[in-house]
Amino acid sequence: MNLKEATKKIESVIQNIEKVIIGKKESIELSLVALLSNGHLLIEDIPGVGKTTLAKAIATCINCKFQRIQFTPDLLPSDILGVNVYNQKIQEFVFKAGPIFANIVLADEINRASPRTQSSLLEAMSEYQVSIDGITHRLPQPFLVIATQNPIEYEGTFPLPESQLDRFALSITMGYLNVDEEKKMVLNQRFYHPLEKLEPVIDREELIEIQELIKKVVIEDSLLEYIVRIVAQTRKNEKIKLGSSPRGSLMLYRACQALALINNRSFAIPDDVKKLAVPVLSHRIILKPNYKFSGIKNSDVIREILEMTPVPR
Repeated sequence: MNLKEATKKIESVIQNIEKVIIGKKESIELSLVALLSNGHLLIEDIPGVGKTTLAKAIATCINCKFQRIQFTPDLLPSDILGVNVYNQKIQEFVFKAGPIFANIVLADEINRASPRTQSSLLEAMSEYQVSIDGITHRLPQPFLVIATQNPIEYEGTFPLPESQLDRFALSITMGYLNVDEEKKMVLNQRFYHPLEKLEPVIDREELIEIQELIKKVVIEDSLLEYIVRIVAQTRKNEKIKLGSSPRGSLMLYRACQALALINNRSFAIPDDVKKLAVPVLSHRIILKPNYKFSGIKNSDVIREILEMTPVPR
């Protein structure tokens, strides 16, 4: 598969998802950036804007297994990863895989589970494997965790620790539709949900091939330095208490490669960095309390850093 063929296949996936998700092409593209760059996606938004539908649509379009896990305070790590069960017939323990063993895993309202349960995803998200009773089990490929959380309602929740947030390649919001888009969405579901009629447009093997092809997208040294300088500024900015880890640079690098291929380019450009800096870095920083409580958002500070950092020519 060459670059042109890969771009066409990705565009067919985007167009297919748009049959279900109305007016959210940018959210769809950013979701695919996370998938194609072997990252994970955090969606912070209110209920009812299509987070679950987006996850299901992606899984259907790439013909991969989908699992949804509803995170609650009483959820245990074994409910996600699986457990060894004693089989009396063969008189030995047999591993019963949990819902994490899927290609697209929706961790719905992830911040409602206890820190212990949240931490059970760390190994899966970073190493694509889980360890149960000393035995390592590889996860299927491709593997994407799409986690959701409600940014408004905090009662009964456990904020995600920095180590957990750092595992997500991108953090996005979907937002409301405008009047025309919402009208079209309602009419689309008049007789049935369009997700019921959605068909795969690529298969698992093709997706893995595209993921490998993305690694060949060229990022010049001047652009790489631009990426690293932006991330480094998050550690020096007076408004930021804790800056991005080096993983932020790596994720931004990979995301730019994926976005370049989506846009039918074999090379990344500064505009890719500018478009991706906020979704890749905003959840990786912690603002100082006085700035946070004054209404300044993480995304605002990342945009300030972009404006201050010289763009390579």
